Amino acid sequence: MIEVLAAPLPASIQDLGRPGYRHLGVPLSGALDAEWLALANALTGNPPATAGLEMRLMGPRLRFGNEVTLGLAGEFSAVIDDADGTRRRAANWRSHTLNAGDVLDLGPLRSGIGYLAVHGGFDVPNVLGSRSTYARASMGGLNGRTIAAGDRLNIRHDGSETPNPLRLPHAPPLDAGPIRLIAGPQHDYFTDAAWDSFVSGEYTVTRDADRMGLRLDGPILEHNAALGADIVSDAVAPGAIQVPGDGRPIVLLADCQTVGGYPKIATVIHADVRRLGHLLPGQKLRFTVVSIDEAIAARRCAAQALATCIGGILPVASEYNLDALYGANLIDGVIDAGTAY
Repeated sequence: MIEVLAAPLPASIQDLGRPGYRHLGVPLSGALDAEWLALANALTGNPPATAGLEMRLMGPRLRFGNEVTLGLAGEFSAVIDDADGTRRRAANWRSHTLNAGDVLDLGPLRSGIGYLAVHGGFDVPNVLGSRSTYARASMGGLNGRTIAAGDRLNIRHDGSETPNPLRLPHAPPLDAGPIRLIAGPQHDYFTDAAWDSFVSGEYTVTRDADRMGLRLDGPILEHNAALGADIVSDAVAPGAIQVPGDGRPIVLLADCQTVGGYPKIATVIHADVRRLGHLLPGQKLRFTVVSIDEAIAARRCAAQALATCIGGILPVASEYNLDALYGANLIDGVIDAGTAY
């Protein structure tokens, strides 16, 4: 059991979402960055889809009721207060074993979002094939909501052997280039000048940003006067970019609705949707157009990069503690081999 001592900003239990129910109006949900969730799980010996804790901007403070092995994926300012009073840093991109009474304080997240996985995963109900939280409908996760102080998070015990502490030798980089996209199904609802402004302009993430989507400030996109700014509602998915009548784009994310009545100028390719989840209000982004073949190739490349990263995970014991080496008495005598005795 893990007790939540403080949760200053939203944190929710997420896995890879609940595909297959959008025709019933159920959003996908799931991790904003499925790759980082998979890495957190790999550090604890879990399958990639195991439910973990997704944190945004700042993590919670947690107290552990028994020995637990956890993995941290993200750029945290994290410390462990041991039950005996010792304070130690909790390094990112590795697993840690905490004992009964230990407290983990997950501070600000420099990467915008981060993940905490526990060996075995969190024990919450499976709703429509997923343990992901969809707070707008009070579905999944912990009672259908983000965690709060006083909550107790139970851990599933699947009988698998707890791995020794593991680490990633290097933090996986986040691409810094333009967000790649393909033209949307209502591309013709916009003027040529609007399309040119969209793909050449710079946009800023506004404060209207959450797991549902990001509203952007930047070049105003003019709709085709003959077609207008509304459509008969049709399907939308994470990565779709809608443009309402005010001409300001909205990029949809994991908790987005299943249908919408605004024309979609473009769709972010699958390989880059995860990057959107890390963007914070005030950050800037640009777009670039790619072909469908390039989008498919990028998805394959991302899958291979994730597999390579997981394959490169090492035991923590393989790290050299240079301070310990320099401080040890490694030489206990010197002789002159050229001197006869």
